[in-house]
Amino acid sequence: MNLPQGPLAGLKVMEFAGIGPGPHVAMLLADLGAEVVRIDRPGAATTNPVVERARHRIGVDLKSEDGKAEVRAAAACADVIIEGFRPGVMERLGLGPEELLALNPRLVYARMTGWGQDGPLAQAAGHDINYIAITGALAAVGKAGETATPPQNLVGDFGGGSMYCAFGIMAALYERERSGKGQVVDAAIVDGATSLMSFFFGVRGRPFITTERGKGMLGGAAHFYRCFRCADGKEISLGSIEPQFYAEMLAKAGAPEELAAGQMNPANWDDYAEKLAALFATKTQAEWCALLEGSDACFAPVLDLDEARDHPHLKARGTYLEHEGEWHPAPAPRFSRTPGAVRSSSDDGAEVFARWQAQG
Repeated sequence: MNLPQGPLAGLKVMEFAGIGPGPHVAMLLADLGAEVVRIDRPGAATTNPVVERARHRIGVDLKSEDGKAEVRAAAACADVIIEGFRPGVMERLGLGPEELLALNPRLVYARMTGWGQDGPLAQAAGHDINYIAITGALAAVGKAGETATPPQNLVGDFGGGSMYCAFGIMAALYERERSGKGQVVDAAIVDGATSLMSFFFGVRGRPFITTERGKGMLGGAAHFYRCFRCADGKEISLGSIEPQFYAEMLAKAGAPEELAAGQMNPANWDDYAEKLAALFATKTQAEWCALLEGSDACFAPVLDLDEARDHPHLKARGTYLEHEGEWHPAPAPRFSRTPGAVRSSSDDGAEVFARWQAQG
């Protein structure tokens, strides 16, 4: 494995293998230089080479006394633990925060779950769609008159889950610098997704912005903030909210003159959208890119993953990297002095644990 680099170089992280947001948290930390040992079942194989990159893997039987002893010895030297089991599982294994913080008072013990560590649903099974359903986030996504549309698992698992868990870990590490003490981070997707909805709580009752499905300026109702199909069946996106950007979009697209007046009158939106739909259907996506991309029209083509990888802007920034035959998103965010890096994984977790213990 390449030597760790980045602002988190030297940080020792233990990741208990799981699915969804937990591995993504570990990837974020590893990309920025943390030394992450992934504890998996003996004989388990890599399931996602992108999200599971930059790991030192080790197979451990957590039900055996020898396996538990190995984990406890490593935890006594670690900075961070990431686990995503149901509440109580780690306690039943004798590896809960009370036990491990007693061994290592500086340990940051991050618990990544959907419902959280307590509450009536804490022990219930669930997935991203369920977690964002009770927070109001799912109800806001989709077309009016139709059932809600799951936004993949971006809003729950990753937006409200792994990103908040990583943020919580870093906040706890920062606080540890003053107190010298670790603590438990209870990262629940329902909490994170609710936090993501903060903007909408703050604008309730205001015109144009609503979480009512398919309504409002940002929900797909406005003709200047939606997607349109092109002559070749591909799509483009518009976000021409500000009057000057809207005017530039109309001028560059050659839109009918009557669309210039009454942009913010919702009574016009359906009619104006039909006119723009007819206009954008006259040219291919590439032709509209040639006319609008790079201008102040607030325009971008709607691309799939392969197309996104080849977009000139993302290529220029190195947003995607090829590593060991796979395309990977580059580490984010970027740092001027201590950049992160995409690194390989290896099956040397036992050796890393031994080195941690030798270092004390």
